[in-house]
Order: sequence, then structure tokens, then C-alpha cells
Amino acid sequence: MSTLHEGPEASQSTKADRKAAKAYAKATRPWYKKKRWWAAGLLLIIVIASVSSGTGSDTSKPTASDNTSQDSQSSKPAAKEKPAAKKKPEMTSGQKNALQSAQNYLDTAPFSKAGLIQQLSSSAGDGYSRADATFAANHVHADWNKQAVKAARNYLDLQPFSKDALIQQLSSSAGDKYTRAQAGYAASKVY
Repeated sequence: MSTLHEGPEASQSTKADRKAAKAYAKATRPWYKKKRWWAAGLLLIIVIASVSSGTGSDTSKPTASDNTSQDSQSSKPAAKEKPAAKKKPEMTSGQKNALQSAQNYLDTAPFSKAGLIQQLSSSAGDGYSRADATFAANHVHADWNKQAVKAARNYLDLQPFSKDALIQQLSSSAGDKYTRAQAGYAASKVY
């Protein structure tokens, strides 16, 4: 009879040991692997997306001064126009709107080039085509190193980071998506 009682007690002890080991592993894992940080980051992205999508729709409408400048340019004689080789190609309306949205995002928060393309082309973001989002990121004339420095300062304002952890967060494909060089540059500027 004593062996029957040892079996359930032993299994309960084993279960308790497994639960304790699991709780310890959960408590000692790095901060960036914890769900609450990802949830906070996701919430921040959603807030930024909703703020910029609200302002982005108003700026996409042409103003009267835009229309008059286009009319005055079209009434110029053909002899005074620049040669075709020097003339900039016309942007599509999708490219113009994506470029305006990209500028609005960069005015609001720091973004990496890859992060900006993802935000502009995401269905949860602005929903531009990948081509228009890439065009906007290529033509927004952002200094990606300065954007990385701003992002690094924002992270350090929220919580302490080691230099290596900050570089990892900035360059992570699940994080800000800066290049390793940009993340390293930013970390060297804020440390």
C-alpha cells in the first residue's frame, strides 16, 4: 500500500517542480521577450498610425495655390521649358500621398526606412502599395542616422538599456528595423 501513496505524491512533486522551473525561466528571460513589452509597442504603433492617418487625409487635397501654380506652368511656351533629360518625372497620386504620409510620420516619431515602408504599406497602417511606400521612403529625404538617434533617446527615456541591448532593439526585425550600422551609430551618440 505504501507504494500506491508514493506514486501520486511523487507525480505532484514532479508537477510542482516543473511549474517552479517554468516560472523561474519566465521570470529570468530578457525584457524584450516578454509579452507586455510587445503589447506596449504594438499599442504605440497603433496610436501613431491613428494620429497620422487622421492628419494625412487632410493634407492629400490640393490647395488653390497648387492648382494655380500648375495652371501657370502649363501656360508657359514650349521654348522656355527645360529639356526632357533634366525634367523630373511626374509622381502618381499614390506616390504623392505616400510621400506626404511618410513626412507626417517622420514629423511625429522616428522611423527606420524599412519601418516606414512597412507602416505605409501595412493594411493596419496606411495601406499604400509596396511600390508607393518604397518610393516615399526613398524620396522623403530623411537622415536615417538621425532617426535612429531619436529612437534610441526615446527608448532610454522609457527605461534603461545596455548599449548592446539598445543596438539589438533598434536593429531587430521585430523592433525598429534600423540597419546594424545605424543602430550602432545611434547607440554611440546616446552613450
